[in-house]
Order: sequence, then C-alpha cells, then structure tokens
Amino acid sequence: MDRNAEFRRSKAQFLGKADLSRKGSVDEDVVDIVQLLNTRDQFFTTSSCSGRILLLDGGVNGFEVQKQNCCWLLVTHKPCIKDDVIAALKKANGDAILKFEPFVLHVQCRQLKDAQLLHSAAVDSGFRNSGITVGKKGKTMMAVRSTHSLEVPLSHKGKLMVTEEYIDFLLNIANQKMEENKKRIERFYNCLQHALERETVTHSHPKIKEKNNSSYTRKKKGNPEKACGKCMTEENDEEPEHDDDDPGISINIFPEEY
Repeated sequence: MDRNAEFRRSKAQFLGKADLSRKGSVDEDVVDIVQLLNTRDQFFTTSSCSGRILLLDGGVNGFEVQKQNCCWLLVTHKPCIKDDVIAALKKANGDAILKFEPFVLHVQCRQLKDAQLLHSAAVDSGFRNSGITVGKKGKTMMAVRSTHSLEVPLSHKGKLMVTEEYIDFLLNIANQKMEENKKRIERFYNCLQHALERETVTHSHPKIKEKNNSSYTRKKKGNPEKACGKCMTEENDEEPEHDDDDPGISINIFPEEY
C-alpha cells in the first residue's frame, strides 16, 4: 500500500471511531477548524481542546498535578466566576489546583510540507510553542499549542490556603487568558483558511507554483495581532500517543519557547 493510500485508510478509521473524550464532542469554539481540516485530503484531527479553566483535587508531586489520579471538581470552556470555584472547593479533600489550559490541537498530516503549512499558520496566530513530530515510518503529526497557561495551588489536604479575594484575582487573570485564547483561535482559523486557499490557487496554476517553490523557513517574530485566525478537533483529557503504530525514535521539530 502506498503512503497516500495508507494515510486515507488511517483517516477513515480514526474519524469513524466514537469520541471517547470526557466531553464526548468537539468544543464549540473549535468546530470550524476541525471541520476545515478534516474536509481536506491532507489532514485529519486526532484531538483538541478549545481551552479551559479547571479545578482539580488530587495528588501533587511538587506543583505538578497528575490528571489520571485526581478528581475534577470543576471544568469550563467559558469564563468562570468566583462563586462556582468556592462551591467546588468545598468538595476538595486533598490539594486543589486551579488551572487555565490554552487551546491545543493535534493533527496528522499526509506529508511534511502539509505540517509546515499548518505550523506557519499556528505560529503567526500566536501559538508559538507549536511543533512537528516525524516518526521513523514517516507518520507526521502537528501540534498547535502555546505557553499561555496558568496553574496555582489553592488548598492543602482540604484546607483552603488562600483568601476569596485572591481567588477572585486569579479568576480575573484566567478569564483574560481565556479571552486572549479565543482571539488566537479566530486568528488561526483565518490564517489557515487563507493558507489553504493560496495552496489551492498554486496547485491550479503551475507557473505560480514554480515561482513560489521555495523551501520552508521559520518566519520572523512578528506581531501576532496582525495575523489571521480560528480552529477545530476532538477533545481528549490527555495528549494522544502519536506513535502507537510507529514505534521507535522520532524526529521532533519544535521551536524554542518564547
């Protein structure tokens, strides 16, 4: 089976499976992106989350929460209010952590050049911790992500360690991050849409293709506010194992964090 046929088979199998994520459906803010990518021959999405505010209760190793061993006291993909957090904290028995997790998207790409197109749109939109992973057998994954996060401990062994005023302060920050996250998603959708339109025009006009046939280079730092944006995929609580069918050493192409 040639690589293109194998990619089509993998796409059909993956998209035909039930959504086993905790939520069971694609987040509203990223539906357009997921649909845009999944309708293209060269992509399919494997997981996503539009961004969320979480209150977790469970074991803590330093300040690193292990999601699989904790209890989810609260989760929302919308701005959060103090009363909801205070009510959820009353159920905490261990070390409760308030987190904001930004938009994340994982996409399997047919070829490296397809992942590069996606990576360029992501970086231009403000998702500067995005990267490409290429497995030994050529499986190419693109991860759209950023460092636009927040993680703060609130209680220890069920005892609240901060004031309600401080919780209100943290939520203001988390909600601001949620709003910025949404703007970046919108820019990403627009950038991706424009990039795919340009690619279609290029394929339709060979002379344009020859003129623009330059190697992929990482773009200079710019003002992401001037870029475009908006995104989509299935939501999972943990990042998927990208190389289940492609074991061995992989090549990671990730820019350094900003």
